[in-house]
Amino acid sequence: MGFGNRFNCNKRFGFKLMRRYLFLLTVFVVFYVEQLVAAGVRVKDISRIENVKQELLVGYGLVVGLDGTGDRPTSRRGAIFTVQSISNMLERFGITVPKDQIRTRNVAAVMVTARTPAFGRVGTRFDVTVSSLGDATSLEGGTLLLTPLTSADGTCYGVAQGPVSIGGYNIETTAGEKVRKNHALVGRVPNGGVLEKVPPGENFDISTPLRLILNEPDFVTATRVAEAINKAYGLDSTGVGLAKPINASVIEVRFPEFVKTIEDGVFFIASIETLRVRPDVEARVVINERTGTIVAGGNVKLSEVMISHGTLTIHIRRRPVISQPSAPFSSAGRTVVSYITETTVQEAEAKTAVVKETATVSDLAQALNELGLKPRDIIAIFQAIKEAGALNARLIIM
Repeated sequence: MGFGNRFNCNKRFGFKLMRRYLFLLTVFVVFYVEQLVAAGVRVKDISRIENVKQELLVGYGLVVGLDGTGDRPTSRRGAIFTVQSISNMLERFGITVPKDQIRTRNVAAVMVTARTPAFGRVGTRFDVTVSSLGDATSLEGGTLLLTPLTSADGTCYGVAQGPVSIGGYNIETTAGEKVRKNHALVGRVPNGGVLEKVPPGENFDISTPLRLILNEPDFVTATRVAEAINKAYGLDSTGVGLAKPINASVIEVRFPEFVKTIEDGVFFIASIETLRVRPDVEARVVINERTGTIVAGGNVKLSEVMISHGTLTIHIRRRPVISQPSAPFSSAGRTVVSYITETTVQEAEAKTAVVKETATVSDLAQALNELGLKPRDIIAIFQAIKEAGALNARLIIM
């Protein structure tokens, strides 16, 4: 009995100790998360290196292996360039076929678009996008043939080839029925592109200052990034910080004295990218009138404003009135049809809500929800609040 009691006591003590450890671990995790939130975001998430240049690439190619959904070269409005491309391709393989004898529906002419990967080397693979150029109905199940990819100046930076993935289907029966999912005329070739030439400017020089480009230009954010870098590395021998903001989007960073090689520069850039900065976000309210979507940032503030909304409904009904001759089947008269219009106006009682000064978007949303408004009405109210000067944010209407 004594051993059993001792075992139960030890078991209860172990449970209490485990709960205490779990509680301390939870407190530590919450504290750590709060510190990360207060510290802001990483520099690499809000900026990029100026020397990283990506070339836009384009190419013309053929997608083969389609199930009768390719271009129709035999029709009047068919893609003649598809027939020419097939004929030229066969001639390169030593096969000569007259263009007027080509009757294939399994080939589609496409345009291939992509961009070179950042810091890519020769042999690096990247995704390409394939878009139909002719009158094909679907690229499902097709394979892109070897296609050169060139930049705007005509330089060939890579080639693309591989199976096309569209992520959908487009079925059309002889009876005219159509079943469609997604867009079947545009697809992607995952890792279908191969880099054959490195674009200029991919390497950085430690003898020249490094420049960081903010994704969202802002003077306050640029100043905070420069201050974070100078705080982390201090001042140089001349008493000047390594980083300084050039404008709202560019921060110039000089390499410190201990950076002697390219490898040292890589480690220095990596350390800069891990620094955390709290970016300053402009207060915006984005409205999409087509879909009724409203997105507002957390920095949006409202001055004191009164919102009154009333619903006015007008019903117009047109009722026909038929007038016939006095004698049935008489040839002396004819049947006349006239209309009487009745108009009814219904105006609901106006609802009023008051938003106090320095209110947030959540306060406004709560006030508008109390009025029972729909997204279309909320959009009109946001526009009216902006005209009244009570919306301390930039209103963007898409």
